[in-house]
Amino acid sequence: MRRIFPAYAYGPEPRAGCWWDETIAAPDWPVLIGDHNVDVAIIGGGFTGMSAALHLAQGGASVAVLEGETPGWGASGRNGGFCCLGGSKLSTAALTRRFGSDAAQAYDQAEGDAVALVADLLTRYEISADTHSKGETQLAHTPRAMERLRRAADAHGTLHEPDDLPALGFGGAFHGGYTQPVGFGLNPRKYLFGLASAAQSLGVQLFQQSAVRDVTKSGSGFDVKTQRGRICAAQVLICTNGYSSEDLPDWMAARYMPAQSTVMVTRPLRDAELQAQGWTTDQMSYDTRNLLHYFRLMPDRRFLFGMRGGLFASASAEAKIRRKLVRDFHRMFPAWGGVEITHIWSGMVCLSRGLTPFAGPVPAQPGMFAGFAYHGNGVAMGSYCGRALARMALGQSSGLPLPISSEPNRFPLGRWRRVVMPPAYALLALADL
Repeated sequence: MRRIFPAYAYGPEPRAGCWWDETIAAPDWPVLIGDHNVDVAIIGGGFTGMSAALHLAQGGASVAVLEGETPGWGASGRNGGFCCLGGSKLSTAALTRRFGSDAAQAYDQAEGDAVALVADLLTRYEISADTHSKGETQLAHTPRAMERLRRAADAHGTLHEPDDLPALGFGGAFHGGYTQPVGFGLNPRKYLFGLASAAQSLGVQLFQQSAVRDVTKSGSGFDVKTQRGRICAAQVLICTNGYSSEDLPDWMAARYMPAQSTVMVTRPLRDAELQAQGWTTDQMSYDTRNLLHYFRLMPDRRFLFGMRGGLFASASAEAKIRRKLVRDFHRMFPAWGGVEITHIWSGMVCLSRGLTPFAGPVPAQPGMFAGFAYHGNGVAMGSYCGRALARMALGQSSGLPLPISSEPNRFPLGRWRRVVMPPAYALLALADL
């Protein structure tokens, strides 16, 4: 594998302390050993790969999923659990300028359809994933940000003026907010393992600790090789997102940008502590910063708080970003300064140069497809793109709007493209002031 972060980023240290690991035990999938034959091999056992596997099996295909680590190890087992609108970092106006008004409207519809898909899967397969929240609330961190929310507000959601927030349970130094009604919070690990169980019940083979070392074209499709086994498949889906490699396949090189996100969870908060801060809502929320914070009070009354911003991968860099996360938490929720923080961990989100997700065929590799770049919204958009990849592999229409089906351009500087991130983040931080 050729990855662009140091090995530390892909090791056990960043995810050590992940709260979700304590909420449900990981299933014990076998390691791939020997030769196997299936219709479709899927590389990556997260939301995209598992959704693809489930929908392929529903369509009658034989499927094998290859997870390089243990179940739930990657972003799908360590994210903040926000099932919400998102996937692109472009505004509707920017999407319209680039793709046209019809495509922009179709993309907006796709974001809503992605959330609805997750809700349907939870219901259909009776997955208990600790869901809560009626939509999502964005909270203004400055008066100027609130003016932007006022200008952007539409009839689909509800605008909250600063004086409205205390009665709604949004206690903090916020200058108003806007709630849109689509979305909910969940336990991502329980959701992922629920999908895995449903896929297995339909005959999908799931393998762990089976990192793919090579994919080569064969007479009947592809040979997918791991250290101890091989899968012969007519088709291959690449579903590795922020944990992708530059050479699996070579086309992936420089078309994705991993970026770090860090999350913490407190011990369960007492009623008196919630009242002291004035935060009593179960609404999942995030602020208006470019380098945003996201947070929610979970059903067990633990408070989850996360942020973007980590740029380097080492023990010292990890310790530094965790300290900053705690400082920001205490600054935004000062009444909880003495509350124990029980878990902190980090993981990779994934960006594209065009700031839109991608799901589609890999050029010059008939039968190979890839899905990635959900910009921190992989619960819904990863599930949605996984279903689209399954449809493509089954020879069906993907139903994807143009912003998702368009081939992503490469970032400049190739393997060294991470050098653009510090200055970009510095400019974003200045804009947040």
